[in-house]
Amino acid sequence: TWRPHCQALSRAHPVETGAMADDARDAPPSNDDERAAHTNVTADGDAGVAAGAAPGDWLLAAAEGTKPTKKRKTLAHESVYLDALPSASMYEKSFMHRDTVTHVAFAPVHDFFITASADGHLKFWKKRHEGVEFVKHFRAHASAIVGLCVSADGALCATIGEDKTAKIYDVVNFDMMAMMTLEYTPTACEFIYKKGDAVHAIAIGDGDGVIRVYDAMSSSAAPVKTMEKLHRSAITAMRYNAAKMCVISAEGKGALEYWSSKQEDEYTALTSTNHAQVGFSYKLDTDLYAMAKAKTKALTIEVSADGEQFSTTGPDRRVRVFRWSTGKLRKDIDESLEGAGHIQRSGNEKYVIEDIDFGRRLAVDREMSKTLDEYAWPNAIFDESGNFIIYSTLLGIKVVNLVTNQCSRIIGKVENTERFTRLALFQGVPHKDKRARGSGKDVKVAEKDPTIVACAFNKVRMYVFSSREPMEGDDAASGRDVFNEKPRAEEILAASSLPSASTGVAKSVVIHTTLGDIHIQLFPNECPKTCENFSTHARNGYYDGIVIHRVIKNFMIQTGDPLGDGTGGQSIWGGEFADEIVRDLRHDRPFTVSMANCGPNTNGSQFFITTVATPWLDGKHTVFGRVTRGSDVVQAIENAKTDKRDRPLEDITMLSMKLNY
Repeated sequence: TWRPHCQALSRAHPVETGAMADDARDAPPSNDDERAAHTNVTADGDAGVAAGAAPGDWLLAAAEGTKPTKKRKTLAHESVYLDALPSASMYEKSFMHRDTVTHVAFAPVHDFFITASADGHLKFWKKRHEGVEFVKHFRAHASAIVGLCVSADGALCATIGEDKTAKIYDVVNFDMMAMMTLEYTPTACEFIYKKGDAVHAIAIGDGDGVIRVYDAMSSSAAPVKTMEKLHRSAITAMRYNAAKMCVISAEGKGALEYWSSKQEDEYTALTSTNHAQVGFSYKLDTDLYAMAKAKTKALTIEVSADGEQFSTTGPDRRVRVFRWSTGKLRKDIDESLEGAGHIQRSGNEKYVIEDIDFGRRLAVDREMSKTLDEYAWPNAIFDESGNFIIYSTLLGIKVVNLVTNQCSRIIGKVENTERFTRLALFQGVPHKDKRARGSGKDVKVAEKDPTIVACAFNKVRMYVFSSREPMEGDDAASGRDVFNEKPRAEEILAASSLPSASTGVAKSVVIHTTLGDIHIQLFPNECPKTCENFSTHARNGYYDGIVIHRVIKNFMIQTGDPLGDGTGGQSIWGGEFADEIVRDLRHDRPFTVSMANCGPNTNGSQFFITTVATPWLDGKHTVFGRVTRGSDVVQAIENAKTDKRDRPLEDITMLSMKLNY
């Protein structure tokens, strides 16, 4: 059945339809005996569940066999820490690459965000006192970028690509310094030096589990050190712990390794016997094999600013937080789709979204699990205090308090068309750019401007979150989605093959019904494919004689199905076509004309006309017209008596349509 979502609908029939209903059914059944939250804690028992906690309120549940604590743990000055993090519910700005954005990193000290896309392009963005500013664009690799890293001092950046090359960049001067041609396909890279070290070392891993260390400032392409026995399978992630002068690396079989970043130590593996701050002699005394035991692997590693803890994420959708000194798990957060389904049924307002919206997001996450490249997998980053961990989920970007075990904030929850993946965080006050004299861009630098830059699944944009909500824009130039890239050649070619608005797409239409005429203004410039589909169907007589099969008072009337029961209809191209969601075309008033669907990009021939404002449909259905005359006819149809399936007892039919060009 094709139908829009009715927020206020209380009838017995389901709201979600088609694929969305299947997604909801795939979620595990509820159980009163299940824990209220979908996350477990292992090892050192940081978590406990207070008596009387609301379902879903606690992010973490007590470990098996432990007694619930009598009192909730608290974090002193929690509000101060949260004030230093972005808080807006929507992203403030977005900027374009020409292909899907897969990586984002932040260069400390010099305050640059760096993004990379699937076509091998790299962009530098300077953090200003408000927002970011584009600085430099590199055509870095001839194929996809599989790794992006920034040095601990923020001075150098490196990329590795499927074209078997590594490129080194000077962040301060945003210039490429060196290029290395590799004899193998790299899988991960990381700078492993800190300011003052004689060798600006960079480690590059490959698909055979070999890690090679190079001097990034040397003219020689020969490695300084080659480690062939540290790992037994492909290197999936590496991260430098500058505070402990240690590197943490992960392999495809799930094991984690610590090894020294010092050249004088010959980059040897670390234990308590050769590092004073390591608290274990044998890895069997740690949880560094936890992912291997779970038959999964770490695809990302992030380290806290003090080096005391690090996080991993992987295909099992669990966020694991380890204590560095002991190698023990501190938190094991389950963000699986089954857990998300349980939380959706918990009834907690913080986590629950509309059923049809949840079904859509679930479908996108399933698709992401199947198609997202491992090098673009979502990461989990720490704030500067190490008290919070931040990562993306199908609900948005979660900010989790590691002390109280609660989700303190969900950023971007209302952004239902983007599934955010990788994140990079800036906190504090941006440094003044001395080379920008007279520009006036860095005059106001007294206030902090915490900023998260995020990638999203299958999106060509990078999204900027701050503590400011986006400003309303009347056009593309002033809106929050900045069109800073020209369309690709294939997009221009595809657009040129479409019929022009003057010849194939109407500007308005009059629908002649058995109760009177409805005049509708169309939006062919904003929604060209939707209006072309509608105009062609109307011109060919496809809609003639079709009944209005669904009427819900104080919501909408729906039609366009040749079968007359809400289960039929197809586009002029056969099958379904993509949504054309436009930010400034909303369901913010009655008599809005919008496409019915059964999930993202499933438009056919059915459409509906609202009779009240329906803002919960924004971002889910394509608005392609407004009623300009005949609203009394729409209201007369709305007031028709209906059966229990919302079908009018007496047929109301669209007799014909008249198009105006």
